[in-house]
Order: sequence, then structure tokens, then C-alpha cells
Amino acid sequence: MNFKKRLSLGLALIILVVTGCQQQSAGVHTRKDGPQVNAGGSLENWPVLEPALARDEKLEARITEIMSRMSLEEKVGQMIQAEIRHVTPEDVKKYHLGSVLNGGGTFPNNNKFATPQDWLALSGAFFEASMDTSDGGVAIPLIWGSDAVHGHNNVIGATLFPHNIGLGAARDPNLIERIGRATAREVAVTGIDWTFAPTVAVARDDRWGRTYESYSEDPAIVAEYAEAMVRGLQGAKTDADFLRGENLVATAKHFVGDGGTTRGIDRGDNAVPEKELAEVHAAGYLTALPAGVQTVMASFNSWNGEKLHGHRYLLTNVLKERLGFDGFVVGDWSGHSFVPGCTLESCAAAINAGLDMFMVPADWKALYESTLAQARSGEIRPERLEDAVRRILRVKLRAGLFERNIPLAGKDGIIGNDEHRAIAREAVRKSLVLLKNNQQLLPLSAGQNVLVVGDGADNLSKQSGGWTISWQGTGNTRADFPGATSIFEGIDSAVKTAGGEAVLSVDGSFGDDTFANGKAPEVAIVVYGEEPYAEWHGDITNIEYQRYNKKDLALLQQLREQGLPVVSIFLSGRPLWVNKELNASDAFVAAWLPGSEGSGVADVLFRNATGEVHYPFTGKLPFSWPMYSNQTILNAYHENYDPLFKYGYGLGNAEESLVGNELPESSSNYAGAAMEDAWLMVSRPRAPWVLNISEDNSKLVPVHGNYATSGDDDNIVVASIDMSNQGDARLIKWKGLRPGAVELSVEYMQNLNAYLEERSALSLNIRVDQEVKKPIIAAMTCGENCIAKVPLQSTLKTMQLNDWTHISVDLQCFANAGADFGKIFSVFRLESEGAMEIAVANVKLIPEAAKTATVQCES
Repeated sequence: MNFKKRLSLGLALIILVVTGCQQQSAGVHTRKDGPQVNAGGSLENWPVLEPALARDEKLEARITEIMSRMSLEEKVGQMIQAEIRHVTPEDVKKYHLGSVLNGGGTFPNNNKFATPQDWLALSGAFFEASMDTSDGGVAIPLIWGSDAVHGHNNVIGATLFPHNIGLGAARDPNLIERIGRATAREVAVTGIDWTFAPTVAVARDDRWGRTYESYSEDPAIVAEYAEAMVRGLQGAKTDADFLRGENLVATAKHFVGDGGTTRGIDRGDNAVPEKELAEVHAAGYLTALPAGVQTVMASFNSWNGEKLHGHRYLLTNVLKERLGFDGFVVGDWSGHSFVPGCTLESCAAAINAGLDMFMVPADWKALYESTLAQARSGEIRPERLEDAVRRILRVKLRAGLFERNIPLAGKDGIIGNDEHRAIAREAVRKSLVLLKNNQQLLPLSAGQNVLVVGDGADNLSKQSGGWTISWQGTGNTRADFPGATSIFEGIDSAVKTAGGEAVLSVDGSFGDDTFANGKAPEVAIVVYGEEPYAEWHGDITNIEYQRYNKKDLALLQQLREQGLPVVSIFLSGRPLWVNKELNASDAFVAAWLPGSEGSGVADVLFRNATGEVHYPFTGKLPFSWPMYSNQTILNAYHENYDPLFKYGYGLGNAEESLVGNELPESSSNYAGAAMEDAWLMVSRPRAPWVLNISEDNSKLVPVHGNYATSGDDDNIVVASIDMSNQGDARLIKWKGLRPGAVELSVEYMQNLNAYLEERSALSLNIRVDQEVKKPIIAAMTCGENCIAKVPLQSTLKTMQLNDWTHISVDLQCFANAGADFGKIFSVFRLESEGAMEIAVANVKLIPEAAKTATVQCES
């Protein structure tokens, strides 16, 4: 690793936690005046950093002068960030709002195909509104933030770089800086000033749905890359155009500990000691801050039970005082509402704790009014409000937003240009990690018959992952990726150039006439892996790939049985347990989520037209790879470290594989001594379960996306709603025209006997929105004429209407009613005979929960 010596925050950061040894970095010093203890912890765990930029008295005087002319209403307005779907330029003018953002999947005029000029026009309209003084207010430019996390990924046609996990495999901080610079240029074309990047989480549990947003489990890589990306996005802090011109304002996020939550639950609790929080999870901040990052985003997670959005010790005592941060702290998507005592519409506690700007997408008017009232009453301390506004203005002035000099605004030839795509293609090459290469099968000769197989081969959505055009990266088609190259298209080009032929066969079938020369394929390349996801939608309970339906394994075995050498290209946002797939492959490449430039895969996979190695495999694992399916927390230097492939592993072209075809294939439902919960629908239906609408004598209607209906008469309607998080619940409405149900079901039966034996309960959150008058049934199905029903109406009648509550049903109740748990097709079926409205969320099977279940039964 080519890490700088001053980043002995590197490998040493991990060792510090394990051995307790002390290391000191140049420019990072410790106070000499003894321990400084705060109610939240001990500041001696943290280094002392000076502000990245020297104090500018002229700038501070200008801030003071501007603030002297601002009304309290204007000051509060600066602290509000609204989402462009829910705010207009007129609102910005009226309320003097400080910022807007576009969330994932939000576009100008709600048009997915909005052009760069459309984006620029809207940003210009917001800017002009913020500078309009016709009402006697002060002209203060609005700042627009966007999640440009792997390129300008909300804009059609932009260059999409590999997600952070792939970049971590590249071990190239110079590449990271160039990616940052290219991203900044593409964002600047659209008139946007600010990106919510980089993510500097150190992911420790691969079940976390944001693992792919982490560069590595190693804080050394995160620290090095955080600095490089901030420098790429903002420019070097010594440059004359720092934050200006072709540069952006960057964000280090999410402060702090988001990658270390218990069980990898997104927005959960990080329960590590403060020393580990500082030395591992804050590693990226200890380099991003000295590099001059101007904003920090507060995290959704808690630390030892206290929400970060309301954590004064960490936001103020640590970040702003101990670490010398003089920019501003922005909240995450309505994250303030999770602080105890707060709501979406009111949260003085977050501001008093050190939050400077609320991110409040839709409910911003109510929050503005309550914040204004709290400022007037003194509930928000006057000095805290003044400090927040001063910090926001400081960043806006440093970034030159008052002058709005954006030389790239509206320019053609920047977004998705050849130069930027070449950087992305280089990043793809360097991110590929060769895990297995029997008999040095790779790199392949390009002048042969190549069968390209799998649903990821010609699938730009799958190879790009979440945060791609839409929030979850779903709902996209080939037309949404102009200028991009799928993995198959890259292979096809490389093979044609060398005189061979590549044929795409998603299901792996081929015949005598498949190839033009009439011969059989000589090698099969199978591209497969995880479907796109983002945030908590990607949380999992078990790291086994395709745990319940091994369709990709069957494809690999089918090809091997026909005598073909098989190369696996595995697309994933984290290491997963793939021993069976490894055993069925002659070569195996971890390709992560490569983005728009699929040709980078072919660059390394094949020799060039003259038979020479053009680009060797150089990628090294940024995360340890599991030997067993219960190794969900697997980090270098931990006790009992026993991976299949160690952190940093990656074969070169001439190196022999360390594994054969006899890896252990026995998987487990247990993490340690305890059986894991089975997540059936947590935020979304969890594979293999699919949410379906069911009516007698009618075909099942799958519920995809945010809305589905049973048919033309809308007898049953299912819609996504919010319980605790965005889209984490489903509202079910029955008109009562005829009986019907909504069910979580599978195509292939599942054996759930282990959960019955462990005295489990079916657990869910439920909200009844209409008086219960007709029978409501919870059921499980187990094949033809096999259905077990448990009445729920008596339980639901006791519930307060329109309030969420938790209920659970002992699985023994279903067994007593005839369920065969070895042959389950529908694990949860909710039936109503009449008109009804019920919302459900967090449907799980929880071991050993039967004894406390709401509905209990004797065996």
C-alpha cells in the first residue's frame, strides 16, 4: 500500500484497537493539559486538530456585517434544506431558505430524462430567488446539495464510477482524486454546488446494506481515500480555485460510526468503546477535515443508545471543538425526527446539540415555523443559532456562491465525456479481484468462441448498483445509460477485435448453430450477483448468496457438466458466502459494482489481439472474504480471524489459486450460538419471498415498486408508506367486493422446520386504520389444499385505530392448524372478507419468541 507516512492512522488504527498501542501522526497532536472529560465521554480519545484553513478576519467581518442585517426569520431560513419536489423558487424567496437538495430519483420537473440544461435552469431559478431582495431581505445565495456518490449518478448520461468498495480494491489514492475531480466537473455543468460525498464509513459487518459505500474494513484505506476524494472534489486547500470554478463543496459522512452498528442494521446502534469509535470509525474524518472538507453530515445511527443528530458531545465537543471543524453540520434525510422528544416538525434538541442545517425534504414549512418559535422563546440558545448561521455563511462565502462563477455551467462535452469514461474504465480494471484461477485459466485468449451467460452480463442497472439514477438503482433500462457499456458489450468488442466470437445466452443454452463457425463454445463467462439496493433496503441477516434459491449455482453446474471451463464474474456490494459457486467455477472474479464502463472487465479478462497481457489483475480485497456463512463480522486483526480469503488477498496473473473445488458447502442459520431472525419483509420483501396480491381463481399479482392493485376494480390495493423510515411499510386496502389476501410467498417450497423447533413466532408491526367488522385471518400455505389459518380479529379489535403496535403469533398455532413447516409456500398471508385497511411492517420469524407471543398455542 502506498500510504503516506503521516497516515500511520493506517494499519495502525486497527492495531491500536486490538493492542492499545499509541501512535502519533504528524500534525495530529494530543492535548498536554490532562484528560478532558465530558458527560458523553473522554476527549483524550480524540486527537486535537487545528482548523484546516487559517482564520480570515476579512471574511469573518463580512459574515458579521451580513448577519447584522438579517432578521431572525432569515437566519432560521438559512438552517432549512428542502427537497426540490416539495419546494419552489418562490418558497426560497419567501422563507429565505438556505439550501435545497435532490434526493435519489428526484429530477427537475419530475422528468427522469431532464437534460443538463434542465438541471441548470432550475438551479439558476433557485439562485435568483435566493438573491431577490424585493421584500427588503438580505441576498444570500442558496446552496444545492446532491448525492453524487459514484459520479453525477442522478443525471442520465453521466459517467458512473465503481462504487466505493471497488475503489477500495484498487489501492490507488491518485485514482480517487482524479475520480473526484471528474465528478466535480460533471456536477458543475448542472449548476449544483455541493455533493454529499465522500462516505467515510468503516464497515465492520457485511450484513449492512451500505457496505458498498465503504472503501474498506481497514481504516487506513478509508483515511487515505477520504483525503484524496475531498481534494478531488474541492481542490487542494492551497489552490486559488479551492471550492470554486470547477470544484464543489464536499461532505464527509456520516458522522460517526455508521459502519459499526450492531448486526449491521442501518441506522442502528454502534456500541463500541469511545477509543474504537475514534480510532476506527473516525479515521476518514481525521484526514478529510485537515484536507478542508467544508460540510459534515450527521449520521442516523446511535452511539451507545444516543442518536447522533442529538449528540452534543460528538457534534460539538468532539467535531467542532476537539477536531477544529469550522464548516457546517447538515442533517440526514429527516434524521432529526429520531432524536428523543423530537418530531419531523420540531427539534430544538438537534440544533442545540450542534446540527447547523436540517435536511427536511417535505415537512420543511412546519419545521421552519417551530424552529422560529423556539428561537424566539430561547429554547434554541441564541448563541447556538448565531453560530449555525455563521458557519453556513462561512462556507457559502469561501465557495464563492455570492458571485456564482461557474465556468462549466451548461457546457457540452463534459458530462460522460471520453476522458471521464477512461478514468472510470481504469477504475474498473484496478478494482477487479481474482479470487480463484485454476490452471491459470485467466486471462483468456480473445480469439475463441466465448459464451457469455447470466442475468448480469448485459445489465447496466445490475452492474451499477444502488444510487444510480433512482435511489435504489431499480426501475432502470438500457435506455437510461447512453454512452455506457455493459460487461457483455465490452467482452463482445474485445473478442471481435481478436477474431473470436462472443455470444450472449442469459440462460446458458447453446446449440450447433450458436456460433458462426459451427463449433461449440470454448469457455463460458457467467456474470451474476446481487440485485441493486440502497441503505437499509440492502440489510440482510445471512451472508449466503441466493440462500433459498440457488439458480445461479445451477447455471454454473449446468455449464461445468457440459465440459466447459467456467469463469464467474460476481457482482456484489459486499463479500458474500459463495463457497458452492466457487467450487463450481474454474476462475472467480470479484467485480463489485463497476458502474457504466463494463469494458474495464474485458480489459483484464482477456489477452489482447496479439496474445499479450494488456492489463494484469492487480485488485486486492478491501474486505475479508468469509469461509463460513455465519462469519458476518470478519475483520483483520480480530480474534479468531479465519477467513477464506484474507483482507488484502488478490491473485496476480501468474499466481496459483489457494483454493480448489472442495470448499465446505454446509451453511448455517446460526450466528454464534443463536439462531438468526428470518427477515420476511423488512423495508422490502426479502428473497426468496415475494409480496403478492391473491384472489380466488385469479393469478397472483406481484407487488413491485410502491403501488399495486388486484385489477381494474381495485378490490385490493397495496402501497408503500412510511412507518419509521422511507417506504418501510405497506398499506393494504380491501374494498370488500370479494374475499382476498396479500401474501409473502415463493415459487419453490421452503423448509422452515428449524424455526418451529426453535419455538419461534411470526412477528410484525401493524396498524389498523378501519374498524374490524369481518374476519381477519393470518395464514400459511404448504402446497395444494394445505392452508393453516389463525384468526386475528379479536386481537386487532383491541388495538387503537391509526396507531402502530407490535403483535406476534406463536408458530405452533399454525402447526396446530395443519401447517407443514417442511413445505411452506406462503409464510404470511393476511386475508379479509370485508372492507378493511391495515398497514404492516417488519415481518419476521423470531426464534424463542413464542413464549412472549401475542397469540400463543400449546403444542
